[in-house]
Amino acid sequence: MRTGGKISAAIEVLRDVLERHQPLKIALRDWGKRARYAGSKDRAWVSGLVLDALRKRNSIAHHMGHNDPRALILGALRIAWEWNARDIEEACYDDHGPTPLTNDERSRLILAPDPSAAPHIQGDYPDWMAPHMQRAFGPDAVIEAQMMAVRADVDLRVNTLKSDAEKAALPLKSVKAEPSRLLKNAYHIPARDPTEREDSIEGIPAFSKGWVEVQDAGSQIAAAAACAKPDEQVMDYCAGGGGKTLALAAQMQGQGQIHAYDIDGKRLSALIPRLKRSGAHNVQLVHPSEGNALEPLVGQMDLVFVDAPCTGTGTWRRRPDSKWRVKPAQLQKRMQDQREILQAASTYVKPAGRLLYATCSFLIEEDEDRVAEFLAGAPHFVERDAAEAAIASGALTPHGADVVRKFRGPTGSVRLTPRRAGTDGFFFALLERRA
Repeated sequence: MRTGGKISAAIEVLRDVLERHQPLKIALRDWGKRARYAGSKDRAWVSGLVLDALRKRNSIAHHMGHNDPRALILGALRIAWEWNARDIEEACYDDHGPTPLTNDERSRLILAPDPSAAPHIQGDYPDWMAPHMQRAFGPDAVIEAQMMAVRADVDLRVNTLKSDAEKAALPLKSVKAEPSRLLKNAYHIPARDPTEREDSIEGIPAFSKGWVEVQDAGSQIAAAAACAKPDEQVMDYCAGGGGKTLALAAQMQGQGQIHAYDIDGKRLSALIPRLKRSGAHNVQLVHPSEGNALEPLVGQMDLVFVDAPCTGTGTWRRRPDSKWRVKPAQLQKRMQDQREILQAASTYVKPAGRLLYATCSFLIEEDEDRVAEFLAGAPHFVERDAAEAAIASGALTPHGADVVRKFRGPTGSVRLTPRRAGTDGFFFALLERRA
């Protein structure tokens, strides 16, 4: 495809997302079905441009004076991809390209960004979230948010049930993976240029053999803080797709028992092939349809891991369309979910057992507030130092230990962000039931 045609395609996809309210993944899939002539590089180009337009939607709309799909795509070329106005104008004259630039568009494309714009404009987050951003990050809110509006890296966890970091090094060279700066048994793939197609992790033998799993480094650090041990009884209370379950199984060296529980049977079923590939044989899947399967486990768990449903603000780099869909009512709903889940999950912790609460959110309302509220009503639980627990696990590098200690909160909980740690936004706190 010529450049102009790809720009037109990006405008079309973004229109489906913003005006027809299609999920981004569906909009890209439907366009791909219509554009059978588009090669893999063309699809990566279009997808990358749409994603960057969504990541920087506020600042682009402010710069262009409009928030329609055409303005956002043209503005993304200028602001996110740093094209000059002349190259953008020439592309508009390509076959199947968008209509030529207007005088207003031409003049705006040569302007520098406005340094006096409001914080939610510069930081590219919904304006209603301004007080929440300020509460979480204070004067660094804009800088933190700007680092959430860039393309995300990819992190890989080495599955120590089947391999180790040294053994995985050679096969991971094909995807340009580098040793993680944060974790000993992990690799890091820097984000590609947005116009380039990313290498497929699933296509390499090391993945199909179960040597590595895709898992954000922040999530891996939270799993490390849980310190699951061989022969323990462990529950992954909101198991979802099973990334934490697999990490915990590796920590336990295949010994003991993990009960992976989730109310979404479809997501839980997706864990089955991952378990087979990983070689983890000590995992039992539990679903509400099985009746009272959890009842015998009350008060029996050495560890309960709760990766609670949340607004997902920490994943804005990977899912920029979700940034603009989150609303105050959704935050309130998630807070109530978290209250109920924490209360329910805590009943399975045995005396002297541990509960690891985590979210992929940077909002204090979903993080420290929920932990403090739970502890106020549960005097038989006490908060422990999650940062030191992660370090004591032995999973972190010296740099990783420094990062976790630096961003340890007053009570021992940890908040990681793209700016602070190069991870997704992630929070975790460690609680212990009194003996």
